[in-house]
Amino acid sequence: MDKVPMTVRGFAALEAELRHRQQVERQRIIQAIAEARALGDLSENAEYHAAKEAQSHNEGRVMELESMIARAEVIDVTKLSGTKIKFGATVKLVDEDTEEEKTYQLVGEPEADVRSGLVSITSPIARALIGKGVGDTVEVTTPGGGKSYEVVGVQYGG
Repeated sequence: MDKVPMTVRGFAALEAELRHRQQVERQRIIQAIAEARALGDLSENAEYHAAKEAQSHNEGRVMELESMIARAEVIDVTKLSGTKIKFGATVKLVDEDTEEEKTYQLVGEPEADVRSGLVSITSPIARALIGKGVGDTVEVTTPGGGKSYEVVGVQYGG
């Protein structure tokens, strides 16, 4: 089993989702199945089939979360430092074409959310950034074509 790197915050979010799915969602779905069964004929009971599908989805996600938690390699980014980009770094980039500034933190795959500035360590941009420092230029191939960024900041600790 491969270890899955993630931040303390990402690990806590996975644990919280797992608890919610086991303690809240599971009970809600069991109740919905019981109510649907009480309606009678299960072969044509849409509520029953929807509840069973929700149960299947929830249990699948519970198994996925348990696997990720078991394989988690939790890295406390507040204890990291340095001038080179690695897991946990918060990186400030400038698009060399548009002069637009972007800030990303390199995190584990389960916690990635580009809209929140969290990019997976396995993403093309993160792989291009690893080992670079302030002043370096990186070329990234994106679905929209090639992009060129200059690294203007590297920070650890949050």
